[in-house]
Amino acid sequence: MRADRLLWVAVLAGTIAAGCASTNERPATAPKTAPAPPAAQAAAPQPPKPSDPVSDLIALSERHFAAGERELKLGHLEQARTEFDRAVDVLLESPMGARTNARLREHFDRLVDRINAHEVTALAQGDGFDEKRYEPASIDELLEIATFPMPEPEPSTRVAVEADLAETSHDVPIPANQRVLSYVELFQGKLRDYIQDGLNRGSRYLPMIQSVFRAEGLPLDLAYVPLIESAFKPNALSRAKAKGVWQFMRGTALENGLRTDWYIDERSDPEKATQAAAKYLKTLYRQFGDWHLALAAYNGGLGRLQRAMRRSGRTDFWALTSTSRYLPRETREYVPLVLAAMIIARNPNQYGLTVEAAEPVEYEKVQVPRGVDLRRVAEWAGTTIDEIQALNPELRRWTTPVKYEYDVKVPVGSGDRLRAELASAPAAELTALKWHTVKRGESIKTIARKLGVSRTDLAEANGLSLKSRVRTGQQLIIPRAPAALMAARTDRQPPASLAVSRSLTGATQTPDARPASSRVIHRVKRGDTLFGIARLYDTTVEKIKTWNRLRSNRISAGDRLTIFATNVR
Repeated sequence: MRADRLLWVAVLAGTIAAGCASTNERPATAPKTAPAPPAAQAAAPQPPKPSDPVSDLIALSERHFAAGERELKLGHLEQARTEFDRAVDVLLESPMGARTNARLREHFDRLVDRINAHEVTALAQGDGFDEKRYEPASIDELLEIATFPMPEPEPSTRVAVEADLAETSHDVPIPANQRVLSYVELFQGKLRDYIQDGLNRGSRYLPMIQSVFRAEGLPLDLAYVPLIESAFKPNALSRAKAKGVWQFMRGTALENGLRTDWYIDERSDPEKATQAAAKYLKTLYRQFGDWHLALAAYNGGLGRLQRAMRRSGRTDFWALTSTSRYLPRETREYVPLVLAAMIIARNPNQYGLTVEAAEPVEYEKVQVPRGVDLRRVAEWAGTTIDEIQALNPELRRWTTPVKYEYDVKVPVGSGDRLRAELASAPAAELTALKWHTVKRGESIKTIARKLGVSRTDLAEANGLSLKSRVRTGQQLIIPRAPAALMAARTDRQPPASLAVSRSLTGATQTPDARPASSRVIHRVKRGDTLFGIARLYDTTVEKIKTWNRLRSNRISAGDRLTIFATNVR
């Protein structure tokens, strides 16, 4: 068709050219028009390529698997399980079968292995025991930098700071001395990105912090202390195990009303920690009557500062720290660090910084029963597990506390939806935990070994010590794989087509439980997979791995597997 069109254009162009060459001559005869290309000469449409049913089936299975991965990443276990089920079901329900074709067989085995890998990850990361990850606290790195010689402040920096202090009213005294100016210089240079990021992050929390301090009658300049302590990161954890925006040590946190236990650590709750910080800072100021000394005690400890003052006979921070005899360098450098941060934070434009204002943290609170899995909360609130954990940084695990009710924070507008789901859900569906009834002769140690859990976690989850004795019949909390939550649904049976999902959705028995069944030795044949063997004996991949102490899904022809079979197909 394209060739005929080009020919037609060429003929037409030639005719026009001939006419132009003899504009004064009248042609004897009218030019002949090119005939229309015959229909027979038109290019015939290409017939559609024949569909490849195997490729189409694999592509459909992959789409369901990819959808399952997306849901799993969001923490939506039920939707993930449904998509994983469909990824396998479309193969098993196909007239071709899942293993009749070499390509299908390869895809099927790889698919099952990938789903099993996701299951193992879910068990490892979300069984209720695993504590969430924390970020390194900035105070460690800053004070480490402070142990090296500080840069000499530029004359322009001194002029800018002195002009700024003359115009800006600070409610904490800030001297424009060499030590403070050196840190202002550092924040404008090497640590510029750190200060910029911290100020941007802090804009979410500063309105709340300033509101608390204003109500407590505290200097608002103190709201910038977290810029040095944590860069306003609720999950910051220092090498000394101080935690949260305000970097409280555990003992100081308890003294100032913050709760810490196996399930919750309120040092990571920005609001509660700010209220505790206000209380503690007021205590320190009452003790010393000077904010520089109070800040030094905040870093180094009240007792240490008191001893340093007694030994030196000095009551002025700058005189006390003019020598290295009385306080460690970290505490000596902490106060000028904080004061420099106050200078820049109060007037960032003066120092070439632009703060990107962020929306304050907003949420609704919903009271939930004891021990609710956070992924359940995320799924029912219509949000992600990351968002729920960001709103509730004080929760150390994937579950709310078991021994008391808890007000979980959810995005604004999702509270009613969560309350409705909670009201209609069976009690067994809510929790990520299960219970173990202590049998005669059992101890914390033997139960932990039997269930494959940490003795320390087992004890702390139940408010016990490692030396505590347990009594026969006592109920102990044992965190259960959150993926097993789906088995609690009373209106749905796990699909028989997917043994992996039975593990994901399933077993309420302890990992080492043996069904009342016959013991079978299965010799692995070439092409066997754990999934296929599990289906054959109506069991699950995880049980086979537990019975045979397998750490992965790899098996080889000739291996002998012990199976406790209830129904041999």
